[in-house]
Amino acid sequence: MKPTVTFAAGPSQIYFTVEDHMRQAFRDGIPSLGHRTKEFEAIFKSATDGLKELLGIPAGFHIFFAASATEIWERSVQNLVSEKSFHLVNGAFSSRFYEIAVLLGKNSEKHAVPLGQSFGDSVSVPAGTEMIGLTHNETSTGVSLTQEFINQYRTSNPEALIVVDAVSSLPYPSFDYTKVDSVFFSVQKGFGLPAGLGVWVVNDRCVAKAEKLLSDGKKIGTYHSIPFYLQNAKKNQTPETPNVLGIYLLSKVVEDFLRRGIQSLRKETEYKAAILCNLLENHPLLSPFVKDKNAQSKTVIVADCGEHVGKITNYLTELGMSPGDGYGELKKTQLRFANFPAHSREQYELLVDSLEKLK
Repeated sequence: MKPTVTFAAGPSQIYFTVEDHMRQAFRDGIPSLGHRTKEFEAIFKSATDGLKELLGIPAGFHIFFAASATEIWERSVQNLVSEKSFHLVNGAFSSRFYEIAVLLGKNSEKHAVPLGQSFGDSVSVPAGTEMIGLTHNETSTGVSLTQEFINQYRTSNPEALIVVDAVSSLPYPSFDYTKVDSVFFSVQKGFGLPAGLGVWVVNDRCVAKAEKLLSDGKKIGTYHSIPFYLQNAKKNQTPETPNVLGIYLLSKVVEDFLRRGIQSLRKETEYKAAILCNLLENHPLLSPFVKDKNAQSKTVIVADCGEHVGKITNYLTELGMSPGDGYGELKKTQLRFANFPAHSREQYELLVDSLEKLK
């Protein structure tokens, strides 16, 4: 049987309304729409206004569109760091954020912990740090940072810019935007869309830092520098021809999420995570990789499967469900289960019921 539900962490399950939105987009000529038209400006405004409402983003923040979250790693370092950033690393993706800073020639430092572990209560930040890179949800391992852990850095490091990679967690988390300066994500995970669009949220402190670096003669990029992004965003435009279809689909899915209500989405996410994590705690073939319950992700749940990975994968695939592979060195012993709005309550209950029968 061809899998009808994919639990891969990204690209992941497509949200159920996207097919209809796609058909309407083609009927309306959206894929051929010019990006300097009033029609596109309306789409841009709908997407950004909707995201601000959905995620509780306050005044003083701006939303830009990039090709991917990987691009935003690079743009963040270029625009916000003159000499030094500091990164908390607990997996492959938080490590790449740090590695990009090093490749860009910055005198960056990291604090790393073993895979599957949290950082404890706090981590001291080196003097002279201009940007603190935090990965809210490490997609490779299923470790998530608590809001309290993130929020402490504003108090202890008031001059540093706090940048949060929320690629595989939004729209679930409710960030305190007085405690962070930038958040970014890509749409092929929690927003249930085809890959090819990154969303970068920055505040006025980020704008001021990028403008300061530019005035000091630093190279901060060209078309995708924050000042040039902002110049265009004020007109509901982008610096270059963007993924018009992707932005249109994002605007429509955000409307769908707003109709469901963000609190309803969050409660459903927590319910689905709870029933799967409870299963893992008591299953003879699977167990939770992240042992610290306070650090267990609600949106990417990682199971240790040992030698049973193939057996479990084949079993679920035959039932129409496709689990996500483990990542990197853990690929052969783990499975990852995405828990996004595109995964319904009923699909998760079926997943858990099916795994319970597997002995």
